[in-house]
Amino acid sequence: MTEADGGPDSRGPGRRRAARLGLAAVLAASGCAPPAGPAPLDGRRVTALLGRRATALLERDAAAWRATGSGTGADSLWARLAAVPLGGWAYQVTGVQAGSATATATATATATATVEATLRYRLRAEDPAPATARRLLDLVRHEDRWRVRAERAAPGAAALLWDQGTVRARRGTWGLGLGTGSAAELDHFARLAERAVPAADAAWGGDWPRRIVVLVPGSLAGTAALLGARPGTYRGVAAVTTGSPAPGTPADRIIVNPEAYAGLDARGEQFVLTHETAHVATRTATGPTTPLWLSEGFADWAAHRAAPRPLAAAAPALTAAVAREEVPPALPDDAAFAFGGDADDLDRAYEGGWLACRLLADRWGPGRLRAVYRAAGARQERHGAEEAAFREVLGIGLAEFTAAWRAYLRQRLGPAA
Repeated sequence: MTEADGGPDSRGPGRRRAARLGLAAVLAASGCAPPAGPAPLDGRRVTALLGRRATALLERDAAAWRATGSGTGADSLWARLAAVPLGGWAYQVTGVQAGSATATATATATATATVEATLRYRLRAEDPAPATARRLLDLVRHEDRWRVRAERAAPGAAALLWDQGTVRARRGTWGLGLGTGSAAELDHFARLAERAVPAADAAWGGDWPRRIVVLVPGSLAGTAALLGARPGTYRGVAAVTTGSPAPGTPADRIIVNPEAYAGLDARGEQFVLTHETAHVATRTATGPTTPLWLSEGFADWAAHRAAPRPLAAAAPALTAAVAREEVPPALPDDAAFAFGGDADDLDRAYEGGWLACRLLADRWGPGRLRAVYRAAGARQERHGAEEAAFREVLGIGLAEFTAAWRAYLRQRLGPAA
């Protein structure tokens, strides 16, 4: 399963204007402007503060980091990130909202502010370009200096793994695993990844990094938070791959749902991670015009060929349908892959996409299967993409291929198979 992230900024112009007023205007309007002390907080000063904080984190300079923090919750981020191999960390301030301010008889005033920022971070040796996240940082004036008190995901934005606890890391020739659970759990996913990467590479080949990034949160709720979604959205989904096919973008993340994974046997665990790794391998050839039956079917084909099973066992939903003489009239459309509907319909969609890819590989060869995949993803318009890809690569149309696929289902899944 794949998913792209991102979303619009819902802030209105009134809120943005209020953010630009800064702390000084709020204090002056209330008659509580401090008689002396540090200069008013503005975007330039916040940028300088967060720049010092980012440098301290990247250089692992504990003293410099403490100098930017308030000694409360924000300092725990230092420990939570200790094992994460960061190659970049920088903030772009997008808004400063004044909070409370209380004048005192001294030359200072206790004041707070909330900063909206875009965090750009990069995982060393994995990300060709920074990943981004919308963040909120709570600031407090402490000992005449502004300091960071806490940091969290902005409203509506996806969380980051280290928001959920201290992160462990495992690195291998296959890539990088990050998790908030036990060392044994992360080691287990590392072993799955060691087998998944060569299996996906054998299926796809071509130009891809041959490395993956696996994120293992501690719960279904943690998985959903990393995807900026409600927990129920991914109940029963063992893993999701996020990323972009555009060049110069961060590496894909395979995000595990540990609660769904716990219900899988050893074969199922390997199958899921190999499937998701195949999505990483094919990412640059996958576009808006790639039908889901082809992208999901190819990922299943990669996983099945690494651990073959009898067809009836691997495609039970379609086997039952063929036995009832209910052969699908057409290849599954994109809507058939939506989660939350009938589970049997979803199983038939995945099995149908896999067997369409298997037919392509069996009859025309794996190279033609890969060529059809690339041709479909390279089209400019979704309408007619499959027809054009089949004619370009195989010299037949979609209707002829569909007829061959339906016959293949009867032949391979029918009673005489």
